[in-house]
This record gives sequence, C-alpha cells and structure tokens, in this order.
Amino acid sequence: MKIVRFLDEEGRIRFGRLQEEGRADVLEGRLFAGFRTSGSTVRVMKVLVPLVPSAILCIGLNYHRHAEEFGLKLPDYPVLFMKNPASIAHPGDPIILPLSCLDPPQVDYETELAVVIGRTAKDVPAENALHYVFGYTIGNDVSARRWQKEGGGGQWVRGKSFDTFCPLGPVLVTADEIPDPQNLSLRCTLNGEVMQEGNTSDMIYSVRELIAYLSSGMTLLPGTVILTGTPSGVGFARTPPVFLAPGDRIEMTIGGIGTLVNPVTAA
Repeated sequence: MKIVRFLDEEGRIRFGRLQEEGRADVLEGRLFAGFRTSGSTVRVMKVLVPLVPSAILCIGLNYHRHAEEFGLKLPDYPVLFMKNPASIAHPGDPIILPLSCLDPPQVDYETELAVVIGRTAKDVPAENALHYVFGYTIGNDVSARRWQKEGGGGQWVRGKSFDTFCPLGPVLVTADEIPDPQNLSLRCTLNGEVMQEGNTSDMIYSVRELIAYLSSGMTLLPGTVILTGTPSGVGFARTPPVFLAPGDRIEMTIGGIGTLVNPVTAA
C-alpha cells in the first residue's frame, strides 16, 4: 500500500491511499496500529511528510561508489549520525538555506532510501530485521558541508540539522510492496540535470545489517526513520563543486516509491 499523509479541505490531517487527480481514499486507524478503508474519497489539499519521526538515524558513507568518489576506505562499521526531527520538510515545501550557509555556498543534496521502523526493535538479528520495517519512503539528507566539517567539533549533526534539511515523502510504501530493498534504483536531478544515479545494491551495509547494528543494545522506537546513505554524485565531490542555490529545484526518485520534489530558497 502507498500511504499518503495530507491535509483535506477542512484542514484536517488524514491518511489515505492517493488516487489520480489529487484525491485520496481515506484510511481510518493509526499508523503502525493498522488501517482500514473508510469508503470515502476526499480532495488532497496538501501532501505532508508521511510521518513525524520519533528519531532520524543516518548512515554516512554507505555506498561503494560514494566512498570511491571521496577516495575513502570502506568503513569497518556503519557510520552513524543523527538529524534533529525538527529538520523535516514536506514534499513541495522549500529547502531554506540559512544565512550562515550562503557565504560561502556549501549546502549539498543526498538522495537516500528512508526506512521506517514499525515496531519496537532491540537486539534484532539481521535475518529477522525486515520484519520490523513498516515501510519505505524517500529522504534528502541535506548537508551544510562547512558546518559538517568545521562547525561541529568533529561531529556531523550540526551541519545536517538546520530547519528544512530533511525533506521526506511523498508516500510511505508498506514493506510488503518492497520485498527486496537492496534492488531499488535511485536518481536525483537538479534543475533537470541528472546528478545522482545508482542502486541500493551498491550499499556497503544492507538494510538488514543496518537494523541489526543499530538495534544492538539500543531500542529503535516505532516511527524511527533510518536514512541509509547516498550514492555517488553529490555536489561536494564534483569539480567544480555544485551546491544548492536559491531558485533551484531538486527531484529525487526511487523505484517503487515515487518522486520527492522541493524548491530551494534563501532565508
């Protein structure tokens, strides 16, 4: 099922199955607890992020070709950092570049498969890990590179957590529709130009392995979003570098999920 979270004509937040021409079949119930079809169809006024995350766990340097473009050796363990849940941005809403990130330009894009945990997970073996996945969506791990490298005391969270630096959506695809998350195409275009093109088969650590690693001695609550890393082609690795600028339009597509679109503006 492809679940959309949206505002209806009365301004209420609803869940539904998106139909053509901006309408959705309303779903009753609660995310993770189960939905049932209400039998009613309403107009979608605005698509929202598919969920409000309980946590956003992110994996850096998790694609072989991405490591190659930076000339880095493969990590011995998954590289973990976090984003502030307040950094989420709705599909179609602007990525806002803070003044502190405009001079010099430094804000980068990262197309990522986002995994949504659906039930409490702790000490999960890799072979059972996908049983804890509710579904998948698209994430953009927007990154202020100077803040990431120089402004965070050696930690990445500051450069990754500015407001609007985590667009998610537009739909949440339930796990039964994606039995193999290691065979999904990823594509990113910036103003119509292809910047990233890859496949989740290039991951260094698979979704199963990431869930097993992250849940080892650490509880993953329902609603935890795991951003699983980005393929090669990020702006910082290009010659010359390509950074986001006001007026840009960025589109991220993952096979079987859809396309996440966001414009870019300055604060």
